Amino acid sequence: MGISRRHLIGSALGATALGALGAAQLTTGTATAASPPGDVVGKVTVGYQGWFACAGDGAPINGWWHWAANMSQPPSPGNTGIQSWPDMREYTKGYRTNYSNLNNGQPATLFSSYDQQTVDTHFRWMQQYNIDTAALQRFNPFSPEGPTRDAMATKVRSAAEKYGRKFYIMYDATGWLDMKNQMKQDWTDKMKAHTSSSAYARQNGKPVVGIWGFGFNEANKPWSAADCLDVINWFKAQGCYVMGGVPTHWRSGNEDSRPGYIGVYHAFHMLSPWMVGRIGNIADTDRFFSGVNTPDQADCNANGIDYQPCVLPGDTQSRQRAHGDFMWRQFYNMVRVGAQGIYISMFDEYNEGNQIAKTAENASMVPAGSGIWALDEDGTACSSDYYLRLTGDGGRMLKKQIALTPNRPTKPVV
Repeated sequence: MGISRRHLIGSALGATALGALGAAQLTTGTATAASPPGDVVGKVTVGYQGWFACAGDGAPINGWWHWAANMSQPPSPGNTGIQSWPDMREYTKGYRTNYSNLNNGQPATLFSSYDQQTVDTHFRWMQQYNIDTAALQRFNPFSPEGPTRDAMATKVRSAAEKYGRKFYIMYDATGWLDMKNQMKQDWTDKMKAHTSSSAYARQNGKPVVGIWGFGFNEANKPWSAADCLDVINWFKAQGCYVMGGVPTHWRSGNEDSRPGYIGVYHAFHMLSPWMVGRIGNIADTDRFFSGVNTPDQADCNANGIDYQPCVLPGDTQSRQRAHGDFMWRQFYNMVRVGAQGIYISMFDEYNEGNQIAKTAENASMVPAGSGIWALDEDGTACSSDYYLRLTGDGGRMLKKQIALTPNRPTKPVV
């Protein structure tokens, strides 16, 4: 089962670099201008997990997928997989958990991503708050969760078409040992068919494919640089525009990046370095702007690569959000660095508490005795849609529809 990315890589920074696992070398040609606006360049893309299931929802995976540590049992304070509690008021169906009732007396229910109404609700929010594109996360579909993930791709396609949003398939290679062969097979046999949709994202006239995880300095990402480069070049030969979710320190090839992978990173059309677990406050954000994002952008410019840095709202349980100031500072820094697009980590990542989707506003909307913080954790009242509104305003700044400003224009409560 796919698991939290922070869980996988949170300890990567500061780790001793491993030896090079491949022979990919730096190869640069004549620098080209950044791509023109398309469905990812000049746009806000959200990572979309779509990986929550509940017992009784009809999903092939048949359990409390990602809501609970032991998915055969309902989630409870002792059996949980989440950091934040969703605002359930707009879902037509909820599934009863073993948490106590909410502090307002309502039963503690959770949604299932397998219900089409859930996906429709999420994509309606994307439309309402001017979020352009969703990158559907796709972990190893040859595992037991494959049939559920196949169904989710169809549900996301339907919702994107219905609400006029764009989507694309983003493979997460974590733990996928036969990735080199099976990713190609999955694209050819199943996922390529979705590119016929009017909602499938295109950039430079090409269908977009994301690949997350190449080059990370971790045991569950063991592929050689040569194998990673082979996969990227294969997708490019299929006529795809290939986006790479890469380590934070991809350029220097240390800490969370294996050395010797710069040729892999430079083979992507777009780079989106991972930031969850790397920053947690405004000072971190400014430090990364100077020491990481600015030279990242320069490297991408020199190599004709589109730069799509991550922006995250912050972990609610770690109380990082600062009622939106943390996230806005990232928007400000990434727009002023010249980024070609922005990747929001993530839309529905209740597991890490980094979701922008509607979330419990205050203690009345979380289960009694759960210890889960709501959006008002620092004493500032926030509407459940606040981070959707904030994302919409950040996108307006990216698109120059509002002026570049370090001052957050979005009010926590309308």
